[in-house]
Amino acid sequence: MSDQAFYSSLQQKLATLKDEGLFKPERVLASRQGAEVVAQDGRTLINMCANNYLGLSGDVETQKAAAAALEKYGYGLSSVRFICGTQTVHKELESALSNFLGTEDTILYAAAFDANGGVFEPLFDENDAIISDALNHASIIDGVRLCKAARYRYANNDMADLEKQLIAATEAGKRHKIIVTDGVFSMDGTIAQLDKIVELAEKYGALTMIDESHASGFMGATGRGTHEHCGVIGKIDIITGTLGKALGGAMGGFTSGKKEVIETLRQKSRPYLFSNTLAPMIAGASLAVLERISKSTALRDRLHENTAYFRKEIERIGFTIKPGTHPVVPVMLFEAPVAQKFAARMFELGVLLSGFFYPVVPMGQARVRVQLSAAHTREQLDSVLKAFEQAGKELGIIKN
Repeated sequence: MSDQAFYSSLQQKLATLKDEGLFKPERVLASRQGAEVVAQDGRTLINMCANNYLGLSGDVETQKAAAAALEKYGYGLSSVRFICGTQTVHKELESALSNFLGTEDTILYAAAFDANGGVFEPLFDENDAIISDALNHASIIDGVRLCKAARYRYANNDMADLEKQLIAATEAGKRHKIIVTDGVFSMDGTIAQLDKIVELAEKYGALTMIDESHASGFMGATGRGTHEHCGVIGKIDIITGTLGKALGGAMGGFTSGKKEVIETLRQKSRPYLFSNTLAPMIAGASLAVLERISKSTALRDRLHENTAYFRKEIERIGFTIKPGTHPVVPVMLFEAPVAQKFAARMFELGVLLSGFFYPVVPMGQARVRVQLSAAHTREQLDSVLKAFEQAGKELGIIKN
């Protein structure tokens, strides 16, 4: 450790983050994921910040399916897919995801971050153009950076600006153009206008890609995702997503689309070629989850009932939220220190929330992000709303 100045610099930067209220503490849990969790100190908290949309992360049936796959296939594979890391359960899951999403083929990744990080470079080069929404997930941004294609960015969900960028890419003589957007933007709960995006793609001869991490399993009439919600199933060229949110909540990602796209990724996508195979128990549990939600929309329906109730009541109390219908409900507090203090006070009141602030969201747009689950009971939601009202009045956010 010869360069002490390096470590001193890091210490100073961390201290600055804490002083500015931008430091992100970790909440340590001593229980499984669920509508209620046990903190490290033994306190039981109502959990309002997990991506556990369908309540399946700690679900007993999900656990049983994982245990069955563990018993049959073992713990891990110590290999990448193309050497000796592909089991029947992986191929079955890829087929099930394709059927669920309405695509021809699917490829699994260790994480959705890898799916987005590995999709662009094998498919596009300096002759092509990627037109990306300004608020796309960090994994999309990083994936685009790894690709030599020209980069165009349009203002969030702004169709006029998207068309402007499509025109610019067309006039620049780009060979292939692809429009890339989150299906649902995770910080705001905003749903992409996929019907209009598809229209523009057809007008300018562009491909389309959506990240469905905050949509697969519960958006749309049968939970297929944002493309079902917007009525464009079969019209999206590439779909990426995660198994780590609504679809079981463990980890793992996927890319789905035309067979030739997926086969190209199997041959050239670096996160796929150089990462260990997804654990078979995760694949087995994910298969069971897909089968379960394909048979019934009960969990999806309960989630949207909880969402509508909470959105109505939190506004009635006097908080400002981002409008919408998604179970991501951003409660706007605007300043980072306020968001930190509010989350800490809610923790004291028995509610687990996290504050979000720059650089995760724009400066001056700090918030706590509430995430509803099908596992939440009405009694739990009423307790959370009561805590919101108390903390809001104590901190001067809402009027007494």
